[in-house]
Amino acid sequence: MKTLYLDCGMGAAGDMLAAALLALLPDPEAVVEKLNSLGLPGVSISWTESVKCGVRGFRFSVKINGAGEDAGLGHGHHGHSHSTMEDIDAVISALPVSDRVRADAAQVYRLIAQAEGSVHGRPVEAVHFHEVGALDAVADIVSVSLLMERLAPDRVVVSPVCVGSGQVECAHGILPVPAPATERLLRGIPSFGGAVRGEMCTPTGAALLKHFAMEFGTMPVMRTEAVGYGMGGRDYGAVSCVRAFWGTEQGQTPSVAELKCNLDDMTPEAVGFAMERLFENGALDVYTVPVGMKKSRPGIQLCCLCRQADTEKLANIMLRHTSTLGIRVSYEQRFTLDRSTFDVQTEYGPVRLKKAGSGGILKLKPEYEDLARIARENDLTLDEAAALIKRGDAE
Repeated sequence: MKTLYLDCGMGAAGDMLAAALLALLPDPEAVVEKLNSLGLPGVSISWTESVKCGVRGFRFSVKINGAGEDAGLGHGHHGHSHSTMEDIDAVISALPVSDRVRADAAQVYRLIAQAEGSVHGRPVEAVHFHEVGALDAVADIVSVSLLMERLAPDRVVVSPVCVGSGQVECAHGILPVPAPATERLLRGIPSFGGAVRGEMCTPTGAALLKHFAMEFGTMPVMRTEAVGYGMGGRDYGAVSCVRAFWGTEQGQTPSVAELKCNLDDMTPEAVGFAMERLFENGALDVYTVPVGMKKSRPGIQLCCLCRQADTEKLANIMLRHTSTLGIRVSYEQRFTLDRSTFDVQTEYGPVRLKKAGSGGILKLKPEYEDLARIARENDLTLDEAAALIKRGDAE
């Protein structure tokens, strides 16, 4: 079982998480090139070596129209030009990434908007973000979402989070650490102040951890294969970094929850919408099975596989978006192949390949969106497009 352990004992921010995850990949420069090609307006991303207190790591830097991310104050929520959550959703939905990355990024940013709305007593739709800060956060969030998709860990464990102490200056004035939005995002998550005076955990970092963590605790027993050090941009006289440990837990198979309900009074469109909502909120798989109901009525069984930590959340989504009055839950072990995603260059443009394998087994499959693009541009069927890609690889 592939496990990702995030050591946030010296804080967490979006750029620190992105830098640490990039360091785990065999082709970080190619991924940075991919991120720069996404078309985020005015955004340029770099990944460079950084040394703090004698420790070598990497910095993930975002510039908006040539200006660094520290050009403004206040976590990017104020200035002359502002963006709403609707604006952010429009930017994310237009990105040439998978549906899963778009869904993860939108959900993470919505967590930030909900926290800000709670702080200021406003609904999410009325929360305004400074345009430069909003794009900086979008770049961090989309990058981490894409990197998590590429790594595809079976288990994500996060340490207790260091938040720092003292005060932080922002557009509202001087606020206590953790900042109010960060404090709301970290509710229910183990955290501590630590000895460093300063903001060690940002709202973006807290939102990303809240969304992607499957559990919080100490580092599990694992065979470590790679470690990434993601350095922060500020100097506190201590190593401000996130450490990402990537490895395998021996003798472990990931346990999943299976949620089921029977339906005979919903339209196919309504069932499809419920399935979309489950996928958007972290379901591992969602499918239907035809069943016979009472009085010989034809119906379907809606099945959802999810991580145990997501059981209650997804059960509530099933109850809300279907006509069922109850959900059956069972817990099962599953065996999986190690999975990853990488880009290959073809004469028809870049194609993302999904790779799965272990124990001498290897499976490769092109990403559907890339196959569909090639098929449309060359007036081909999907099978013909796949054959072209395979023939190009063979040559």
